[in-house]
Amino acid sequence: MAERITLVHRAGCGLCEEMLADLERLGRTLALPPVEVLDVDSDSEMQRRYGLHVPVLLLDGTVVCRHRLDAVELARLLRKRAE
Repeated sequence: MAERITLVHRAGCGLCEEMLADLERLGRTLALPPVEVLDVDSDSEMQRRYGLHVPVLLLDGTVVCRHRLDAVELARLLRKRAE
């Protein structure tokens, strides 16, 4: 099954930019699927679901982490799915 990583972010959010940069760095050492970046304010359902709790990193629609990248957890989940 192909994984899908989604970063729900907000324009002008420092934590969001930090998580995106951390994902880019992690992608240099770990094979990551492409990251889809979605603006939380572009959709009322995302706004309701995530509100001020951005950034949110999702793997196949399931929350991996919020606010800060948990690289260890993301790597663990990707390894688990590869087994």
